[in-house]
Amino acid sequence: MATIVQPSRAPEAVETTIDYLIPSSRINRRFWAPGREVNTGVYQPYPVTIRNARLAPKPFTLDEHGFCLSRQPSAVADFRDPVAVKAYPDEVAAVARALTGCDLVVPMGGQLRSPVISGAGIQPPAAEAHVDFNTATAHRIARGLYDKAVPGGPGFSRFIAFSLWRTFSPPPQDWPLALCEFGSVGEEDAVANVKVDVDEIPEGDALFAPIEGEEDMAAATIFHHNLAHRWWYFPDMTADEVIFIKFHDSDHGRAWRAPHTAFHDTSRPDAHIRESYEFRAIAFFSN
Repeated sequence: MATIVQPSRAPEAVETTIDYLIPSSRINRRFWAPGREVNTGVYQPYPVTIRNARLAPKPFTLDEHGFCLSRQPSAVADFRDPVAVKAYPDEVAAVARALTGCDLVVPMGGQLRSPVISGAGIQPPAAEAHVDFNTATAHRIARGLYDKAVPGGPGFSRFIAFSLWRTFSPPPQDWPLALCEFGSVGEEDAVANVKVDVDEIPEGDALFAPIEGEEDMAAATIFHHNLAHRWWYFPDMTADEVIFIKFHDSDHGRAWRAPHTAFHDTSRPDAHIRESYEFRAIAFFSN
């Protein structure tokens, strides 16, 4: 799907920092509690250039870059309303089929994010370079969801674990989403980050204590800094636009993941507080 071309008042690039895992970090976990996330991994801000994707010389596509922008108006009037978003999975499925050519989409769930509002069902923006799944987690989730959704089905030849991300704050946004081109990221840059769901975040040494069954827990992928990484963002997003982000494409002959992160854009003094809604799902290509 081609990048949407529209006038941009944003600069050609933003000089900022992105948090990356430092090479010496060894126990890497993300504890996830209602309204709060804590990483045990040790991160450090590295200077990066994030380029304006609306001014890019060619379109961003899923197969080459691992992400794309698409105009997809939603019938959801208020993404803060849990009743209103109940119909959103059907919209996500329709978008995924249109953008990927898949024939089955199995939803996982949505997440509201805000840098200033906390509470049940709301998380802060994720602020380090990451992909939400690692390879083992993506395959395990895909197989489990497919078998539950289509018991005894024909199976699938390919799947894409993805997020459909949109902001419903007016442009420009103070914490836009940055995306890294697949082709600029080496496998040697990637490290697993285990997700640990808790009611309350542990403290002190308890953060690093052994966890039974940790090897079977879901894990994201986090990254070491590499000067080769090429970062982009879509400034001035509207509520009618979505970013499709690959977490994992089982076809590794294409771009199969896209690291991403929120970043604080201080280049726009008129920026509005970003609120966003992301929805995760798996797109299947049936046998």
